[in-house]
Amino acid sequence: MVRGDGGTGSSGSNRHFPEGSQTPGRSQEHIYNLAVWAVLGGIIMSRLLHVIDEWQYYVAHPQQLISFAGLTIYGAVLGALIALAVYAWVKKLSIWQLADTVAPGAILGQAVGRIGCTINGCCYGLENPPWWAGAIVYTNPQHALLGTPVGVPLYPTQLYHLAWNLIGFAVLWSLRKRLAPPGSPFLLYLAIYAAGDLAIRSVRQGVPFLFGLQQAQLIGSAILLVTVPWLCVRIWLAKRKAAFQPPSDASPQGQNRGA
Repeated sequence: MVRGDGGTGSSGSNRHFPEGSQTPGRSQEHIYNLAVWAVLGGIIMSRLLHVIDEWQYYVAHPQQLISFAGLTIYGAVLGALIALAVYAWVKKLSIWQLADTVAPGAILGQAVGRIGCTINGCCYGLENPPWWAGAIVYTNPQHALLGTPVGVPLYPTQLYHLAWNLIGFAVLWSLRKRLAPPGSPFLLYLAIYAAGDLAIRSVRQGVPFLFGLQQAQLIGSAILLVTVPWLCVRIWLAKRKAAFQPPSDASPQGQNRGA
């Protein structure tokens, strides 16, 4: 049984690839190659961050190092992003446009991955108080092998993640053609996921990593501190540039000016 924090996915369109690579066969080749690179990079980095997060356990159980029963979502995102950057550099493609291409599919894939988390019993919440509506109770003794409390009402944090990721997908999909400049949809994806993850982890079981915070909480906070200002500045600069851009000769203003 593989434990994880959800999966990653990808979606693409020909408009995100530079001229010379937009033939159907060429675009599909990039998409398939990206999927392979992203999955491999995501798994490796996800596993690495999980081992760092649970270092004391793996020091005591070194034979478990080669197991993939433990992954982290931010490790998967970071590993996939590194793989994407390397692929873009090798193929001389735009890193921002590739990142925008995979953003909606990534958060949708993470939503689907939460179904597996719910079934496996990983990524579970803290004990649910009686006054809180909605709880999940695991009764299968097999879940106890993963450390999941059995017979105890828990916050259904996996379902919270699922719902939030679906909302994030809807937002990204509706804005995918309206956000500028390139890279804005991907930054928005990171900000949306990090914001929801931070909120949900307040009622989710986790091991303190530093300053009493979980590793994912520290990473999520750093992501928000970087992506939100960066996204706002990029959008502002794009709008400012568009406002000061002179009309083209093909536009009605340009034609009137030359008359």
